[in-house]
Amino acid sequence: MNLRIGILAATTALVLLAAACSGGRVTPASTATPPPTAAMESSMQSGNLAPEVKGFYQGGEVLFIHTEASDPQVASMLTMMMGPQVVVVPSLAQAPESALASVYVFTNGVKGGGPFGFQADVFDSIPGDPEYSPLRAVVLVTWKDGAPVREVRSIDEIRAAESRGELTTGRAGAVVNMPMLSWPGGHR
Repeated sequence: MNLRIGILAATTALVLLAAACSGGRVTPASTATPPPTAAMESSMQSGNLAPEVKGFYQGGEVLFIHTEASDPQVASMLTMMMGPQVVVVPSLAQAPESALASVYVFTNGVKGGGPFGFQADVFDSIPGDPEYSPLRAVVLVTWKDGAPVREVRSIDEIRAAESRGELTTGRAGAVVNMPMLSWPGGHR
């Protein structure tokens, strides 16, 4: 099967799944398959089905991929951001707290490669840490008006900025499967 047809079929399946989850309400506009983005075209041409995404952990860089998300809107946003289809798996949201790690996603601030167009995500654990899990509870980070906006690369920096009243954090209610490919001191 042609890769482009496969991606379009997966996108159509996502729309139908979202419709099923919303009680079957589908408007004609939501059933249309969007045209491939530049990221999707690049991924299809290179054969890279899961492009690496940059993030941070304790000041160092990590590379990871997005594979599944519990929320259809999150899956759609990540698919548009990176290209390959991020599959909707609603049951991820029911994973026990003990099976989840966190990823901090910025809703404003320094422009960058994150899902909202701002800085890269910050992770609370990497493989080898006792609390590591590829299943990530999404924590939204929002800089307050007038705060000195800057790139932060660790949970400690986020917590310090939050304690100074510079930003707020809050769980989004979505879980994303984000396996790490490389991290400070290791790789797959």
